[in-house]
Amino acid sequence: MKKKPWDLFCFALCCLSAFFTFAALLFLIGYIVINGAGYITPSLFAFSYNTENVSLFPALLTTIFMIILSLLISAPIGVFTAIYLVEYAKRGNRFVHIIRITMETLSGIPSIVYGLFGMLFFVIWLGWGFSLLAGTFTISIMILPLIVRTTEESLKATPDSYREGAFGLGAGKLRTVFKVVLPSAASGILAGMILAIGRIAGETAALIYTAGTVAQIPQNLFSSGRTLSVHMYALSSEGLYSGQAYATAVILLITVILLNTLAAIMTKQFKKE
Repeated sequence: MKKKPWDLFCFALCCLSAFFTFAALLFLIGYIVINGAGYITPSLFAFSYNTENVSLFPALLTTIFMIILSLLISAPIGVFTAIYLVEYAKRGNRFVHIIRITMETLSGIPSIVYGLFGMLFFVIWLGWGFSLLAGTFTISIMILPLIVRTTEESLKATPDSYREGAFGLGAGKLRTVFKVVLPSAASGILAGMILAIGRIAGETAALIYTAGTVAQIPQNLFSSGRTLSVHMYALSSEGLYSGQAYATAVILLITVILLNTLAAIMTKQFKKE
């Protein structure tokens, strides 16, 4: 079948867009690696931070703590909210409409606004101070719309025949949701978690106002700490450690890639099962 000029133009435009997107990604990664790889030294991974080694190790641990704690809070709430919206709520329900509008509004709020809210509510009003806990709850609110939306779409993509088959075999609603629907949608849900991990690892503004910028390993949930992104911002803003800031960006990039790879492996495993 002969293709029309318009079809060829659209195809070429799509290919060109994909090329520029991939090229921009390669340029960004290459620029960061070239400027930061030379500054990655053993002293950069010292257990404690000081002005001589400018260690990123405390920030690396804080980042991992922040990711784990935030997902532990937001993932169950987000998944169960999506289950209610898709599986239990009646179509056309006004309450469901309000929830969806709320999620869309939350996803569009700038991160610095979340930071100011977290500072006023968690840091000052609840008296948690600049702490890992205050930062975790603030980030959990930020990524909640993302998890709800991706989980909701994954549940909607599950064929109704799965549900009908389970009901036909005598399974109840709850058993059908947790034994049939959720396992089928697990890959999409984990994909949302991957996006959430990237959002947590790259967040700066909200954490400066809530978790603080102390360059030490948090001793407990009420201790202040800085993540890799905050550490990178602090180094670059001081103007004395630009090379170490680029090195921190390289480590942050590697950390996100490793976490995403691990989540992708888990996603493939769920698909196989």
